[in-house]
Amino acid sequence: MSVIFQVYSLMARLEKIDNAFKKRFKRIEQKRIIESRSKRVFFLIVCEGEKTEPNYFNQFKKSLPPGSINIQLDVKGTGRNTNSLIDFAIRYRDDSIQRYDRVWAVFDRDSFKESTFNDAIQNADNNNIQTAWSNEAFELWLLLHFQFVNHSMSRVDYQKFLEREITAKSGKPYKYLKNAVDTHMMVTTYGNQAQAIDWAEKLEKEFTCKKYVNHNPCTKIHHLIVELENPSLLLITR
Repeated sequence: MSVIFQVYSLMARLEKIDNAFKKRFKRIEQKRIIESRSKRVFFLIVCEGEKTEPNYFNQFKKSLPPGSINIQLDVKGTGRNTNSLIDFAIRYRDDSIQRYDRVWAVFDRDSFKESTFNDAIQNADNNNIQTAWSNEAFELWLLLHFQFVNHSMSRVDYQKFLEREITAKSGKPYKYLKNAVDTHMMVTTYGNQAQAIDWAEKLEKEFTCKKYVNHNPCTKIHHLIVELENPSLLLITR
């Protein structure tokens, strides 16, 4: 066997070994990417309000304990209402390069005409958009951290009761502001989120018809809260 042939033979074996390592490395890297992606859950939360709800959920994100599952939370305050909010959520999801595991629309009854409230919810259901609506207002969810409310009130009344509760619990005068960035901190510090979830579920069970405009008082915010605190439930359905 000539020296030249031996050299070529050795080079061929080295190239074969090198290719094998490259393929193995590629498989390992692909597995790492898949495993990394599987431990991350991407939420898109599209809010009717431009300040109150976005501030609440952005603050909520900071309160989540670190864990093996990384939650990516994209919150949009739109200033839109009725079906325009749902249409925005659909377009944003479909046009985004990010693949979201869950898309939620957060809105209130008091900004919707009666004739379009149910339509917006149905439109969301038809397009795989989850809805966290409140009837009359988002402030119902906040007040449930302190007391059970089973009679309809206006947003202003919710705010007054909320101010009274936090003032009593904190020992300091509290003024509710829609654009405040500490609302989540205030209701979880001086109120009880677990109790709010239980009371929201109790309110929900009082209504059986699908004419959601008549579900008053009622809120669906707790469904979103439970998902955010238990993202592993969404990994199972991937």
